[in-house]
Amino acid sequence: MVEVTSLIDWELAASTARRMAPAPPHVEPDEAAAVVAELDSAAEVAAGHVAEITGLHEPPLTAITRVVDRPGWIDVNARGMSKLTRPLVDKLSESANMGRLGEVIGGRVTGAQAGALLGFMSGKVLGQFEFFDQPNGQLLLVAPNVVDVERKLNVKPSDFRLWVCLHEVTHRVQFTAVPWMRTHMHDEVDALTAGLDLDPAAIKERLGKAMSELMKVIRGEGDGTGIAGALATPEQREVIDRLTGFMSLVEGHAEYVMNAVSPAVIPSQPEIEARFAVRRQKGGNPLDRLVRRLLGLDAKTRQYIEGSAFVRQVVDKIGLDGFNAIWTSPETLPAKAEISEPDKWIARVHG
Repeated sequence: MVEVTSLIDWELAASTARRMAPAPPHVEPDEAAAVVAELDSAAEVAAGHVAEITGLHEPPLTAITRVVDRPGWIDVNARGMSKLTRPLVDKLSESANMGRLGEVIGGRVTGAQAGALLGFMSGKVLGQFEFFDQPNGQLLLVAPNVVDVERKLNVKPSDFRLWVCLHEVTHRVQFTAVPWMRTHMHDEVDALTAGLDLDPAAIKERLGKAMSELMKVIRGEGDGTGIAGALATPEQREVIDRLTGFMSLVEGHAEYVMNAVSPAVIPSQPEIEARFAVRRQKGGNPLDRLVRRLLGLDAKTRQYIEGSAFVRQVVDKIGLDGFNAIWTSPETLPAKAEISEPDKWIARVHG
């Protein structure tokens, strides 16, 4: 069972998400079992290639890898989000305004809203390194979504599954081979909570900005951070900028790895990459594009592109060993501005 908090009913969120999740592609039972087995195998194969390309090596006891369906992905993320939001709930509970806020919003209302978002995302995610549900994190591969996309792209399934696993296993390697990475991620999330401003006037001002951002999103404008960015305090925006640089690195690094593998490993990789890029640019139907902009997912797409370019340029200029200095400490991570100007990072870290 998912914990119910006074602010968000996560049990309701999970049940709502399962009801609202899109129908999975039709797969016969034998084929489904074969997909699960192939994804498990592809993850193991990918680990060797990731180690060779990145020079990073996981510890013997690494994070678990699980192949899940959409309801399974929803349940894991509802539990993880319940744990993630606990510090926020604790801080709100200390505020004199919490009682009125709880009465106005209600855990069931916010639970239903959170469930709608989880249901939407459950049909989009191919894989995820989940930070909060398990002590060491876990890698999730969402089988029906992999099958759905490979069919829509009309690519070779075995090649596409290994290609996806290269990206996702790179995330597992990043957060297990580099000991401080998960702690750093948790610290930044805690900093977001610490930057929360509960002053009613400040909340009113940010809600006004959020409504302005909503209108921009509907018109196809805005900075790509979505409603969450508009609601952030100045202190939280600083944390968001740091997280943007951090996530651009880890996503771009994974993107670099999945496209750097030898053609002998994935013969159809150029075709997969080209078709996937077109799919990413189109972004689905108009409603899908609107929701993605509201959630700030367009910014995530830019993280893949800009982060991959950053990694490629740094490796080309100073080699893999020079690039891997990036994993030394939080201080050697690229700032948001350095992602688009790799020479500044090189000068700062290697100058």
